[in-house]
Amino acid sequence: MAAPIASSATATEAFWADADRHLVRYSGAGDFTREIITRAAGSFVYTESGREILDFTSGQMSAILGHAHPEIVATVRSQVGELDHLFSGMLSRPVVDLARRLAESLPDPLTKALLLTTGAESNEAALRMAKLVTGKHEIVSFARSWHGMTQAAASATYSAGRKGYGPSAPGNFAIPVPNAYRPDFTTADGEFDWRRQLDYAFDMIDAQSVGSLAACLVEPILSSGGVVEPPRGYFAALQQKCRERGMLLILDEAQTGLCRTGSWYAFERDGVVPDILTLSKTLGAGLPLAAVITSAAIEQEAHERGFLFFTTHVSDPLVAAVGNTVLDVLTRDHLDERATELGRFLRAGLERIAERHSVVGDIRGRGLLAGLELVVDRETKRGSDELGALVTRRCLELGLHMNIVQLPGMGGTFRIAPPLTATEDELSMGLAILDQAIGDAVIKL
Repeated sequence: MAAPIASSATATEAFWADADRHLVRYSGAGDFTREIITRAAGSFVYTESGREILDFTSGQMSAILGHAHPEIVATVRSQVGELDHLFSGMLSRPVVDLARRLAESLPDPLTKALLLTTGAESNEAALRMAKLVTGKHEIVSFARSWHGMTQAAASATYSAGRKGYGPSAPGNFAIPVPNAYRPDFTTADGEFDWRRQLDYAFDMIDAQSVGSLAACLVEPILSSGGVVEPPRGYFAALQQKCRERGMLLILDEAQTGLCRTGSWYAFERDGVVPDILTLSKTLGAGLPLAAVITSAAIEQEAHERGFLFFTTHVSDPLVAAVGNTVLDVLTRDHLDERATELGRFLRAGLERIAERHSVVGDIRGRGLLAGLELVVDRETKRGSDELGALVTRRCLELGLHMNIVQLPGMGGTFRIAPPLTATEDELSMGLAILDQAIGDAVIKL
């Protein structure tokens, strides 16, 4: 005889009991969002209890075409029935097509691509390649960077996850983040002096280096570091510092690549071309796809030295086919231009919120990657973890999923990254919820 169907409340209790009993908690101090998600579509996720939640993080900052985009769904359904996975030494048309099309979207000399799965894996491969090609091992990154949780990527990550795991890879150094809102070097008139900060940073690097500087790995906009965008001119000067020391410049565009900031790649604003570019998140639009892209000269040198990065899912055809569909949609629908237009709309809404709430200290970012930093005092810029947690929780209660970055020495910064397919009405809905949530939280603080 069939077992009786458990009540909804009992089933929910059993779900969370199983989750608490059997899942490893992997987000540091944070816990799982206490909602059971059953499906997602467009800019929304839907819970088992029937709630509709507006997704202002594009999943894990990845679903740039929204959830369950019909063309992505069609590609997966078609491709998985024909060719999903191969021996890593075999090639398929989707892989070669995607490599070619990525090269065509980039300036010379970035013409060679390695297709992988995650951002950590792509940064791992990029660092491995840089060390092999230069014959050196020291790596420089920003002090609030996030490049992944595998060994070399984690060793270049400074925003979280360093304590308690033993030694990181030798030769990893951090340089200060060029944050104009919280300047550590200023001119006589109080403006942020990023050139002096950068000179100081590399004086310190030179003092610590054993003469084996291989590469500098940085994000064009630090996302997990608080949506901090270095000033214009910074990356050209950073690249010059690298050239002077025989270092390669690696740019990690996991979250900024492929139209999110209003251009195809965030580095285009600064007139620099990295030696190695890493992509992930946005390339698969929610599926596990990443890439390392470099010049023919660097690839040739790496090959001659025996470059090895042979993984189970390197050059997998299923996700490569998805990547090609992502490029199709981005190009056809001019989503770089759309990100610029919607970014202006979003920023105007955030500025109106700042006018109404004195706890908004700063608004920053580009395109549809925006940061809103909360402080309890605009003069001292003192932050409050409690305030950030209250606003985040209230947003979820009201039907908006937000992510807040809370790092020592900074206020809580909301990372706002809705899909590029979001509508103005959806952005307005999210802004209205955020406005209400801040007001409600301030009353409780």
